[in-house]
Amino acid sequence: MSSSIWNLANSQLRDLVSYEPGKPVEDVARELGLKPSDIIKLASNENPLGPSPKALAAMREALERVHFYPDGGGFYLREAIAAQFGFQRENVILGNGSNEVIEFIGHAFLRPGDEVITARHAFAVYALMAALFDARVIEVPDPGFRHDLDAMAAAITPRTREIFITNPNNPTGTMVSQEEIDRFMARVPDHVVVIFDEAYYEFLDDPPDTVKYIRQGRENVVVLRTFSKIQGLAGLRIGYGLGVKSIIGVLQKTRQPFNANAIAQAGALAGLLDLDHQRKTRELTREGRAYLEAQFALMGLEYVPSQANFVLVKVGDGNEVFKALLAKGVIVRAMASYQLPEWIRVSVGTAAQNRRFIAELQEALAPVAV
Repeated sequence: MSSSIWNLANSQLRDLVSYEPGKPVEDVARELGLKPSDIIKLASNENPLGPSPKALAAMREALERVHFYPDGGGFYLREAIAAQFGFQRENVILGNGSNEVIEFIGHAFLRPGDEVITARHAFAVYALMAALFDARVIEVPDPGFRHDLDAMAAAITPRTREIFITNPNNPTGTMVSQEEIDRFMARVPDHVVVIFDEAYYEFLDDPPDTVKYIRQGRENVVVLRTFSKIQGLAGLRIGYGLGVKSIIGVLQKTRQPFNANAIAQAGALAGLLDLDHQRKTRELTREGRAYLEAQFALMGLEYVPSQANFVLVKVGDGNEVFKALLAKGVIVRAMASYQLPEWIRVSVGTAAQNRRFIAELQEALAPVAV
């Protein structure tokens, strides 16, 4: 029966490896017999402060109205997002996480045999989405774990339909400059859609301006942002894309009705306006990131200086270190699936969580220390 159903299924799905997220606290507690309160999760780049108190209040109020369908057009949230950029509502599309907007773009522009360009160590979902639409992924080497935009521009062919620029990049935390982006954009032809995935944009002190291409009227640019990171609303799955009205209009045709639920819209709207909570999150992230990088240096571990809320660090056998930490109730991310088997990625936590992680890491590495 299973064989026959695969004969009916799209052939590209056979070899597709599903995305593997960071292990949930509940799974680790159940599997290892630990108390959930004794486990810390530093695997998925979440906000250790949680949501804005204003977002929590708005979501509690919205609970009273969940017997109604949500606003399918996301009027108030799209209006508020647009106002942040001097845009109109028609420049904004909401997604069930910004990942869903990536899927919208695939539905709109990818055909079997088309090409999608990414950096070698970029977010795994890009390749998964390309495979879903039977497109070919072109992985461009990224020396020093940074996007090589000149090489990515050189890789464009007549079959290229999408290029993903993740800035700062996940899982490496590296960033490309405004000058590099401008030089790259001058070379991109109109038949290629450039997606700037900026999930960690709000953590930057002096971020590049990619929205300017939308203001210039470039129809082939989409900028992605999310409420999962600095807003602390990862569990709601809410994100958005920005573009000129014409491309957003195309993407709206691919969207399911009511894809952004009412609780998510309420929490995102309140959180968007709580600048104090965002400031506190940035401060916590800067302090925690500096602490982790300083400790890695003291331990003699190679790491990639990060611009985001996580750090990539080389520990030897990444899977074994991951398992050793997991046994102690510390969840990090092994990087073998990103072609980095010697590395782990750790999210910035609270000061206490960061200290505990370092102590457990030192113990995990002690048996192999020279």
